[in-house]
Amino acid sequence: MKKLMLLCIVPTLILSSHAFSAQPSGSLQLQGSTTVGPIGDAFAEAFKKMYPDVSITVSKTGSGDGAASLVDGRCDIAMMSRFMKPKEFKQATTGDNAFLPVAHVIAMDGVCVIVHPSNPINELTSEQVRNIYTGKIKNWSELGGPDSTIVPISRDTSSGTYETFENLVMNKEKMAGHVEYVNSNPQAHARVKFTKGAVGYVGLGFVDNKVKALKIDGVTPNQSTISSGKYPVSRPLFLFTKNYPKLGSLVHEFCTFYLKEKGQEIIESKGFVPVTNY
Repeated sequence: MKKLMLLCIVPTLILSSHAFSAQPSGSLQLQGSTTVGPIGDAFAEAFKKMYPDVSITVSKTGSGDGAASLVDGRCDIAMMSRFMKPKEFKQATTGDNAFLPVAHVIAMDGVCVIVHPSNPINELTSEQVRNIYTGKIKNWSELGGPDSTIVPISRDTSSGTYETFENLVMNKEKMAGHVEYVNSNPQAHARVKFTKGAVGYVGLGFVDNKVKALKIDGVTPNQSTISSGKYPVSRPLFLFTKNYPKLGSLVHEFCTFYLKEKGQEIIESKGFVPVTNY
């Protein structure tokens, strides 16, 4: 099973340079990750300008829902900030409507730990972050900050961002009962922006001057450290399709748009890291 799952990433890199014999047409449904969502929205806007007759709908409901929607036939492309779980992969490859999920890696991202801009803390270790979320550390004074209660904010458990954080920071340790859960990156950003004692985590594309991204283990999250793998909480971002899309189809052109200069410009403009550079 693991070998099969890894093999399904390869075709995009091998075949996506084929020329298109005809202009794509029709409609396209995207569903899934709130992290990948801004890229999906921007790609859709660019496609509507290039192909006025094409209809594209983007629904940002989380990576888990994106996988389920692809399996159930409710979308053409699943936006995911994590790889498919073995259970999801099995559901896709069995039954009457079985298909091979193909992963198109369109960008790199970093899960950034953020605090309110007024917080004097600029850096934490992975262990300190983990101790905050497990409840071992509850006051900023324990970390050299003000005497203020820490308000930890987490993404919901169906989120790909949550799973990346759980695997790379929490080491699968259970979060404390007082941790607050939100449904999207914008909600996590807003909660931290308006709460001086809060700490949360979001994708790199959601970091701005309204919040402060902390160094983790001495490394600042930015495009350079994420693309080089130095930042410890880095991850790829995916578009998943049913099998490899037919060459020249709308699905194929959308899923390989990241290889074009315009696609890379969009990815960078949204704060993420292109996987190729023309």
